[in-house]
Amino acid sequence: MHEFLFTKGTRMSDSNTTIEQLKTQIKDFTAERNWQQYYSPKNLAMAISIEAAELMEYFRWSDSQESQEILKSKKEDIEDELSDIGITLINFCQTNNIDLSSAMAKKMKKNAQKYPIKKCYGKADKYTDL
Repeated sequence: MHEFLFTKGTRMSDSNTTIEQLKTQIKDFTAERNWQQYYSPKNLAMAISIEAAELMEYFRWSDSQESQEILKSKKEDIEDELSDIGITLINFCQTNNIDLSSAMAKKMKKNAQKYPIKKCYGKADKYTDL
């Protein structure tokens, strides 16, 4: 069984944890419970959406300022929901042989082409409306 939250005696954080380390811990956690049998692309895609909806529930009916206050008062709960999204995303990638870092790098390159700085700086418009 893995010791979660710690790597080599150090508390895990974004600055000292790789995606590969997260993948290993999530894979081991899943295998120890024999859950991989449920991880079809359909089921995992649905699970990502469901977890994202659970995150949105915290902010439903709030304006921008209220959402900041909700984040402060419910930060641990919101971190839990974000973690559920991330864990499920990594499970999807592992199960379907998707290299998340590579996929994200390719997508950022596409985004840079869709949203050139000169056209979109300071704007929230969709690329088709720039």
